[in-house]
Amino acid sequence: MTDQHDRSADRDEGQRLQKVLAAAGVASRRVSEQLIVEGRVEVNGRVVTELGSRIDPTRDRVAVDGVAVQLDPAKRYYMLNKPRGVVSSMRDEQGRPDLRRFTADLEERVFNVGRLDAETSGLLLLTNDGELAHVLAHPSFGVEKTYIAKVRGRMTPQTLQRLKQGIQLDDGPISIDRGRILQERGDDRHTMVEVTLHSGRNRIVRRMLDAVGHPVTDLVRRSFGPLHLGTLKSGAMRELTKVELGQLLTISRAADAERDAGSNDGAGSNEGES
Repeated sequence: MTDQHDRSADRDEGQRLQKVLAAAGVASRRVSEQLIVEGRVEVNGRVVTELGSRIDPTRDRVAVDGVAVQLDPAKRYYMLNKPRGVVSSMRDEQGRPDLRRFTADLEERVFNVGRLDAETSGLLLLTNDGELAHVLAHPSFGVEKTYIAKVRGRMTPQTLQRLKQGIQLDDGPISIDRGRILQERGDDRHTMVEVTLHSGRNRIVRRMLDAVGHPVTDLVRRSFGPLHLGTLKSGAMRELTKVELGQLLTISRAADAERDAGSNDGAGSNEGES
């Protein structure tokens, strides 16, 4: 009788917060209760300390220690190390190798957030979370991406400084946020360079480096926002950890809230940044 009453209450008034946290894998129900009492849990931006608090997991947003929690168990998030030669599409109309080879065995239908051109390898985020994907791909969000590029010629610190200060391309001015020279080959033929930027403009890394006289011969995206490729092998895919997902959801929700407040009103995404 009690269980039936609890289920009825869950439908009518939402679910107990500690039960939701436990179901989301944050901690056991007892530890979740302790987190609530200690004031470490927020619901829709407000600290909740009452153990009897009920929420609607389908609508309310929960954070623990300032880190967002995904309450929907149906949402999936994967990191793929995309190999060269693969198109960032779930179905390529020209018959080229696409992302289906990596997602065919998944129970959920997922899609890529943003793009990497066919000749660029590295970190690509796949998810079935349309809300998160929309925010991360929005031009006004400006998620940081870090690339390792092998370029022709010996790049000098002065050239790198030019990229930091900004250069002019056909579609407007552009600059990198950070950059460093990783390795110079003794024969002056190539340089390895790391660049970080937040632009989502099409093939922007290749175009920038070409504009300063150092065409790219190989390009890898090593990071996307808080996500880092690490030791994930080319062609391998894994689910995000709870820490990675929490970091991603936190910055995504912050950007979403800022946009809803009217501070950003950019147009749709044109992300193809590599």
